[in-house]
Amino acid sequence: MEHKGKSIRPFIGSKDFGISRQFYQDLGFKESILANNLSYFESNGLGFYLQDAYVKDWIDNTMVFMEVDDVHRFWSELTALNLTSTYENVRIVPVRKMDWGSECFLHDPSGILWHFGEFKNK
Repeated sequence: MEHKGKSIRPFIGSKDFGISRQFYQDLGFKESILANNLSYFESNGLGFYLQDAYVKDWIDNTMVFMEVDDVHRFWSELTALNLTSTYENVRIVPVRKMDWGSECFLHDPSGILWHFGEFKNK
């Protein structure tokens, strides 16, 4: 099978849609409102759909990995946003070195876990 995909756009949920919309805007994503309960968030050609839908088991098990070109620069910019002071339940975890590269973590206001990582040069 030959894949000729152009993007992968996961659907993620939110506990409070308004707070999550603002959070992702503050994180640097551009929002396109598609319906009163659905928005598309994009940054440099990468994106995801945010839904006004909360199913605890689904949210608690949602993880998104976003590859970045420099995880240490990303971490520095992420901490400068002070998201943990602005949003309840938002947590960040500093860069960790792994066998495959390095990554840092961000829990959004609903609890979705984002991995921001940089792979080792191949």
